[in-house]
Amino acid sequence: MPSTETVAEPLVSLRDLHLSFASNPVLKGIDLDVYRGQAVSIIGPSGSGKSTILRCITGLLQPQRGCIRVGATEVHTLAKEAQRIELRKRVGFVFQQYNLFPHLSVLENLVIAPRKVLGRSRVDAEKDARALLAKVRMEHKADAYPGQLSGGQQQRVAIARALTMRPELILFDEVTSALDPETVGEVLTVIRELTEEGMTCVLVTHEMRFAEEISDIVYFTENGVIVEHGSAAQIFQNPTSERTQEFLRHALGDPGRRPVIAHDPYLLTNLSRYSLSV
Repeated sequence: MPSTETVAEPLVSLRDLHLSFASNPVLKGIDLDVYRGQAVSIIGPSGSGKSTILRCITGLLQPQRGCIRVGATEVHTLAKEAQRIELRKRVGFVFQQYNLFPHLSVLENLVIAPRKVLGRSRVDAEKDARALLAKVRMEHKADAYPGQLSGGQQQRVAIARALTMRPELILFDEVTSALDPETVGEVLTVIRELTEEGMTCVLVTHEMRFAEEISDIVYFTENGVIVEHGSAAQIFQNPTSERTQEFLRHALGDPGRRPVIAHDPYLLTNLSRYSLSV
């Protein structure tokens, strides 16, 4: 007897997505689903199409073939910029580069979009902005300018700015790749807290341990196709594809060791009898 339970529809659905730049195919038939409240990570080597997928979801790039749906919006059919702007009110995007307005204070960076795009009052927009700055632990920098902040601080402000639009989905595009290693953790902490609160997130990331920790679903891409996807536990602990296994060995710091040869003259422990000139 068929179940009477309603099967939830994905918030984001990509079907048979194809996109080429000139004669260079970048996406070659991408299928991907994101359900409300999920954290989904897209991993893979550079140039595999990960960031392109995010840009298609938010309408920044138009595929030549395939379907993209965000909620009830058929993104691939949007022909006018005004329609895409309406979509972007619901979809936050945090880029690798922070893209803060350098001539505006941190507070003004957060207030400008809610006032101009959503038509909110100054008082309400500023109240929300200060609350979000506190959420990302940047309330003490409300009057500072982007140039006075570290990379990690700017990225946290960028996340807070995306949240001011009250999005139903946030896309993170390699948001730690331009950061000093000492500031990566503070940004990842903010993202972790968002996922724990149930924010729907899609992350393109090279932070494999973080992706394993926070993701509900992981997609591994290479050469414009999805090689494999599944739960974080399945992808990281028991991947079925040899290519996924190889990628993770390298990404997690085990690229394969050269076999040890007895009395190998190139081992550092055997170099004492050599004279080195530098």
